[in-house]
Amino acid sequence: MSHWIYLSVAIITEVAGTICMKLSNGFEQTLYSVLVFVFYGFSFYLLTIALKHIDVSIAYAIWAGAGVALISVLGLVIFNETLTTMKVLSLLAIVGGVVGLNLSATISTTPGA
Repeated sequence: MSHWIYLSVAIITEVAGTICMKLSNGFEQTLYSVLVFVFYGFSFYLLTIALKHIDVSIAYAIWAGAGVALISVLGLVIFNETLTTMKVLSLLAIVGGVVGLNLSATISTTPGA
């Protein structure tokens, strides 16, 4: 079960790195520029640990999909980005895809399936 915790923290640190990337203003702000690499490095480290127990197709889909969804919401809240119908539909498609991949992994490991 700890591999899911590693994956969750990997997602959070990837999102933190992306926020710092925005705040770095094109790597002009030193602190945020350094934090981009710190957060992304830690995220990849944790993702690598999670991959010991989670299929790469599942882990990466969750990592990327959840990261995109979370950063989209934070973009709205922190950076006052606009919310459009297309953004909402696209995010729902991403979430649906991640759920579908998880269900396919569960179904394929169920005895007799």
